[in-house]
Amino acid sequence: IERHPIRTSFIQRLPMKTKQYRNYLPLMPLAIEMMDFSEFDLIVSTSHAVAKGAHGRPGVPHICYCHTPIRYVWEQYDEYFAKGRAGLLTRAVMALVAPYLRWWDVRTQGRVDHYIANSHNVAGRIHRIYGRTSDVIPAPVDTRLFRVSTRDDGYYLIVSALVPYKRVDLAVDAFNRTGDRLVVVGTGPEKAKLEQRAKSNVQFVGWQSDAQLADWYAGCRALIFPGEEDFGIVPLEAMASGKPVVAYAKGGALETVCDQGEVVSGVFFHEQTLEALLDALAKTSRIQFRPDAIRAHAERFDREMFRAQMAETIARHVAAQSR
Repeated sequence: IERHPIRTSFIQRLPMKTKQYRNYLPLMPLAIEMMDFSEFDLIVSTSHAVAKGAHGRPGVPHICYCHTPIRYVWEQYDEYFAKGRAGLLTRAVMALVAPYLRWWDVRTQGRVDHYIANSHNVAGRIHRIYGRTSDVIPAPVDTRLFRVSTRDDGYYLIVSALVPYKRVDLAVDAFNRTGDRLVVVGTGPEKAKLEQRAKSNVQFVGWQSDAQLADWYAGCRALIFPGEEDFGIVPLEAMASGKPVVAYAKGGALETVCDQGEVVSGVFFHEQTLEALLDALAKTSRIQFRPDAIRAHAERFDREMFRAQMAETIARHVAAQSR
């Protein structure tokens, strides 16, 4: 993206947009409505909220690579805005704004000619909320950034934005109980609360460079993935490093992590409870994983595979629409 001209919306000029951009969610539909796409012959949007509302000249194809309909107001509304998750003012504002955002999200689904979902999980959500079908092309991982590692430096790893629905709190509670070392890579609005919750064996290291992140993957015993994701790139990065994943058995992880069969790349837990995660950790410690096989599994989701699938799918839809 950085190699191309970048045009931003008016939100770019608002105060505190870097750290407080989430607070501008009610303005995001207006932002995409005000952007001018009339000069383009093809629109390809990548959307987890409002980008699919882009519209250009009549007859110009719009293909949306959709990561989810607006998660903040559909299936994860309570994760963001329930009591205890957000302040009183935020909850009051969202109670007024959420119905409009749901209406806008459904109303603008027709601006897209063809949907491509990043997982079968999201394809089902697109069908349920928008009433639309979609192709499925898994989101890519750049496997070149990672190498198979047999190192075990004695820690488990989380790589995540520190926001409520990621359920890092569940992992912190589990490792508070076991006393094993847990390293948490990432930052976000929940960081201070999670640090207060954690015992000394849980280490928060903040944002890390690509090289540092690859080294954290290489040294870990396993990746912990306790939230429900639309797809989830992080498990594939860990698997590209030959590392197993302890994952909540819901959402995109079901399409990337294998807990049985010829290649076992992780262990699932089926409830977001402390006991279920502790059981999965105990099971993980008893399995002899094969790093090379895990890496080969991750390579099925490599960026070059994505590039070829996306190019073919876009060309096919554009050709069909021009007939």
